[in-house]
Amino acid sequence: MIEMFKEWYDVRHEYAKEWKKKTGGKVLGYFCTYVPEEILYAADVLPVRILGSHEPQNVTEPHIFGMFCPFCRDCLAQGLQGRYDYLDGIMIAQSCLHIRQAYTSWDLHIPTEFSYYLPMPHHVQSARAVPFTRAEFEIFKNKVEEWTGKTITDDDLKRGIEIVNRDRALMKQVYELRKKDEVPLTGLEAMLMVVSSQMTDKTEHARIVEEVLRELQTRSIERSTGTRLMILGSEDDDTEFIGMVESLEATIVQDDHCTGTRYFWDEVTLNGDPLTAIAERYVTRVPCPTKDWPQRLRVDRILQLADGWGVEGAIIIQQKFCDPHELDIPAIRKTLEDAGVKTLFLELDVTVPVGQFKIRVEAFLEMLAEEDLF
Repeated sequence: MIEMFKEWYDVRHEYAKEWKKKTGGKVLGYFCTYVPEEILYAADVLPVRILGSHEPQNVTEPHIFGMFCPFCRDCLAQGLQGRYDYLDGIMIAQSCLHIRQAYTSWDLHIPTEFSYYLPMPHHVQSARAVPFTRAEFEIFKNKVEEWTGKTITDDDLKRGIEIVNRDRALMKQVYELRKKDEVPLTGLEAMLMVVSSQMTDKTEHARIVEEVLRELQTRSIERSTGTRLMILGSEDDDTEFIGMVESLEATIVQDDHCTGTRYFWDEVTLNGDPLTAIAERYVTRVPCPTKDWPQRLRVDRILQLADGWGVEGAIIIQQKFCDPHELDIPAIRKTLEDAGVKTLFLELDVTVPVGQFKIRVEAFLEMLAEEDLF
């Protein structure tokens, strides 16, 4: 059953179109994982994360600055090329400047029924962040009601919370299995599980994850785990890159990405008003570097993940020109190195062949192997 996640990832657009045909529901594309999916599920809307195709393209040049990150340009290109023509709406929760420009250009040049800019606070460590976010979520809920014609009750919100929480909890169980000495799934398979959850109906996704969890109890990937690696940094759903790393006698056992653990790790704790509970989850979740200040909360978490999953080396990835991670990475590298976890820094660009990275990853793994001898 684990192959289903790759199939969903590969046919993401066809899946959404079929879902619309089958349910008659609306599909909304979103640009950032701070979008409260619980509210969308409460309204029976399918949220689909807008991702790139990792293909060189130049259609964005008239619309977006050339020195913005390749990820945001790749996402915009998908819209301009009509690959998301089935979307009924788009939205973003306030994120980095680059992906905000992708959203704005999309909104200007690709008509949809509905578009929404959600003012998610950057200063999530403020005592005022939860009440502010709750108020913004209330406004967003009202706008979704106007768009869909459906009144969203507290019971609907609780149902949305339950749907999203169940998938999160199951994914955490999958990641717990990656602590094993002989890991029962590859890092690429884990990535496909997470990313496919961002573009499929979570009720269906959770059902398959539950079945796969039973398989993983006794599954073997029929090769040595090799060097235990962690990947972290900018958005990364580059399957070719991950496959290349794991072809070199290594297995990625943990991550800190918005296409990985940062997306699903924290659940909503329902203890009263559902909108407040949802707001608390998004304010206190594992932060993106745009929101990880004045205290750097991610650094300690990354160390905990590295220790808990027996990580021997960390590959730190930055999408070219990614300002938030560029500021964040030096502190993370220093902390990991001080803790004895060696790091390799790579700057990714969808237009650069993966071959040049293979040489650097091979050298990194050789260095780790030599250190283990002493």
